[in-house]
Amino acid sequence: MDFGLQFFPDIGPAVKPADRYFAECLHLVGLADPLGYTHVRTVEHYFEDYGGYSPNPIVFLTAAAMRCSRARLITGAVLPVFNNPLKLAGEIGMLDAISGGRLEVGFARAFLPHEFHRFGISPDESRARFVEGVEQVRLLLEHDKASHEGRFHRFRDVTSLPRPTQSPRPPFWIAALGTPQSFQEAGRAGHKVMAIPLAGGRMKELLQLYREGWREAGHPGRPQVMLAFHMFCAPTRAEAEAAARAPLNAYLRSLVTAASAWTEGLSSADYPGYDKIIEGLRSESFESQVAKGAAWIGEPAALVDQIERYRESVGGFDIASLQVNFNTIDAAAAERSMRLFSEAVMPRLAVR
Repeated sequence: MDFGLQFFPDIGPAVKPADRYFAECLHLVGLADPLGYTHVRTVEHYFEDYGGYSPNPIVFLTAAAMRCSRARLITGAVLPVFNNPLKLAGEIGMLDAISGGRLEVGFARAFLPHEFHRFGISPDESRARFVEGVEQVRLLLEHDKASHEGRFHRFRDVTSLPRPTQSPRPPFWIAALGTPQSFQEAGRAGHKVMAIPLAGGRMKELLQLYREGWREAGHPGRPQVMLAFHMFCAPTRAEAEAAARAPLNAYLRSLVTAASAWTEGLSSADYPGYDKIIEGLRSESFESQVAKGAAWIGEPAALVDQIERYRESVGGFDIASLQVNFNTIDAAAAERSMRLFSEAVMPRLAVR
């Protein structure tokens, strides 16, 4: 199993100004290579404390590319629904060149109602815009001259520049939360899948659907799964819990607040059951996340056992993307946690 770093800015100017937040994140990125973390990842969100400091993951990952030389750079994820594919393909090609071919592109459908409202786009168009956007970006990256007549965007004989450094393009990931169709379609398309096990118990079932879709479509090779976890490692359980409890609870509250319109009457055929998903997250806490293995908080020996149990419970996965400075955890505390996890947890998992 590989371990990487995820930077999800669940924070706003009332708590920490953006220049300080990004300086701290980039300091931690500089530790990725020497400590053995294999990727750096960030999101695309807007307007509110939940993710709003990262409206363009390409910008952060370009800076991150200058702080590490081996770690892969992963968008986790860009949102085709809010982007013109012509612009997005060009930005992808540019970062792939700047990073020396280390970019991997995760795509997501978006799920926060306030973002759709502020961009003036209906959630009912989410799936169609996503499918069209991913396909158009793929064509622009893979072909020297690309054409596509879509419902939302169209172009003819376009050469996207810069051309990708990787051939035929950077690998694609598809972000999925809790909709079975999203996992199935990612597998059928032959893309990697990234998910967040916040909701716990259904992850094994959803990953099975992904792998079945891959096999049914006849893709060669092995499907790859990345799961994201909050992680804080300390010499003792008490120290880890004291440092991580309040920040993790604040993150969960922030997520539910940002997505609350799903529980207040909003509905969309493109988001079946999201009222129940968000309502279920309302009851989540530090204790429940740790108990179900969705947050890795504790001393090294306990984390080794917890990670092994969780990996077995979901039928295995390949990459863990670790949120190390979530909410109010500062850079110094995150660095100590990263170092201890690298020294005392990662080697023990590598030999099992």
